[in-house]
Order: sequence, then C-alpha cells, then structure tokens
Amino acid sequence: MPFNIKDKVEIEEEGNMIKEFTVKTSRRNEFIDITDRVANIVRESGIEEGICTVFIPHTTAGVTINEKADPNVVRDIISALEKLVPEGAGYRHLEGNSDSHIKSTLVGASEKLVVSSNRLLLGTWQAIFFCEFDGPRTRKCIVQVIKA
Repeated sequence: MPFNIKDKVEIEEEGNMIKEFTVKTSRRNEFIDITDRVANIVRESGIEEGICTVFIPHTTAGVTINEKADPNVVRDIISALEKLVPEGAGYRHLEGNSDSHIKSTLVGASEKLVVSSNRLLLGTWQAIFFCEFDGPRTRKCIVQVIKA
C-alpha cells in the first residue's frame, strides 16, 4: 500500500477537519488511486453535508478525478501527457524536470468534491488519482472537509 499509516491531523474541530497523509510513488509518471483514503477521511470527519478539498502541495505532482473501471484510461492520460510535454525537450529549468512542472500545471493541484450523507459524491466510474510527474518520491496529500 502506498500510504503512510501515520497520518497527521492538522485541524480537527466541529465542522472542519484537515488531515494529511503520504503517498509513495514508484515511477516518474504515475497515477495512484487515493479514493478510499479520501473517503475514509470524510467518514472520520463525521460531516454529513459539505465540501471535501484534496490538495497536493507539490509543484511536480497533482490530483485529478477520472475513470477507474478501465486502467487503460489512466495509461492513455499518462501517455498523452508524456507526448504533449516530453521529458528533456530543451527546457530552461536547471533541475531538468520542467516537463514535470508543466504536467502538474495542466492537471492541477486540487479537486473539490461534494459530501452528502457523510460520503463523497462521485460518478459510477470516477476515482480520485494522485498524479506523480517526477517520481519516485514520497509525497503529501492534504484533505479538508468542511461542513456546509
């Protein structure tokens, strides 16, 4: 399992919970399904109706919501991003990971989800994916659940 079991609670008060967990990646470009971990945090919050924000505090990683049922969808997204923004294409950034920064910008660093009846509202085929673009690394994921 790519999650650190030593989760860090930042804030826990009535109507607001912020919790942080880690994700360990194993490849340079990789999508990891974090839906169950986020859903567990929502349940732990006890908030029946509200908003859940998933935030990735890194400049070479991101988060997206997309199809989980067919793993080829994720493979196709990664492949398209690698073609659109290839590694080592003459970028100016000295660290050599400009493609990772660009992919992160395209995907985005946060997602907002509706919480209803103490559950995430996701479509039948949807999952939340942590998106690694400069791995392998150990990364942070921050989840905030706010009461409506």
